[in-house]
Amino acid sequence: MNDIRVLLLAAIVGLATVFVWRWWRSIDRHTDEPLRPTAVQLLIGFLVSFFDTLGIGSLATTTTVFKALRMVPDERLPGTMIVGLTLAVVTQALIFISTIQIDTTLLVLMIGTALAGGWLGAGVVSRLPRRPIQIGMGIALILAALFMTVAQLNKMPVGGTALSLEGGALWLALGVNFVLGALIMLGIGNYGPTFVLLSALGMDPRAAFPIMMGSGAFAALLGCLEFVKRRNQVNQPALGLAVGGIPGVLVAALLVTSLPIELLRWLVIAVVMYAAFAMLRGAAREASATAR
Repeated sequence: MNDIRVLLLAAIVGLATVFVWRWWRSIDRHTDEPLRPTAVQLLIGFLVSFFDTLGIGSLATTTTVFKALRMVPDERLPGTMIVGLTLAVVTQALIFISTIQIDTTLLVLMIGTALAGGWLGAGVVSRLPRRPIQIGMGIALILAALFMTVAQLNKMPVGGTALSLEGGALWLALGVNFVLGALIMLGIGNYGPTFVLLSALGMDPRAAFPIMMGSGAFAALLGCLEFVKRRNQVNQPALGLAVGGIPGVLVAALLVTSLPIELLRWLVIAVVMYAAFAMLRGAAREASATAR
């Protein structure tokens, strides 16, 4: 492993440490807010991060479960998910950056643009009221379901064998990754778009993993600092995602070699679409109530 990759891994660990410390400092222990996660919340964290490591994604599935169980208010969903799921994404980034070969310069540039987008996205999303967040989350879920459907129908570009990009292809990839970093703060995962983008540009599809996980980790970590500063998260379910998620990643990445998940993915698509329309319906109802 070259020195730049070692520095990247060290930076992820260092930033994650700062995030955990600030999250701990942000918790108000003078209230009766429950902090110890329930067994259900821990199980949710384990399962969504397990399947995220296999490529299904965690943001859309977590939103679906939280909406179904009415566990988190809509306006605090993005903050709760990003804060809760980020340590699992950090674990994935450490694994994939260490094990999958890719051009180091491209990896650093892609992570940098996602980081800038995530910082911008967190600053905007953390200030939004309920209705814009409902609309944003609804659209994000529909997009996530569309990417899942495209993958299921085997319509994604098959990609090539390249491990780097140059010229216009590089600038296009960097620009798109900046937008994806910002969209992470609205609850849309970056795996599907990153996979399509790099495959269409002729790269080995496996190269999406370190880019996706590294970009997601840095963008989410910076977003978390903004969210915990403004206390946009609900701590109990967020802790459930964090504590349950890390073992889920380790089991999926280290122990699982293959899993028949085709039918499960179709089920996830259907449920995510339901949650998306439920979110948009809630936004429409709130707009009607405000107009009265």
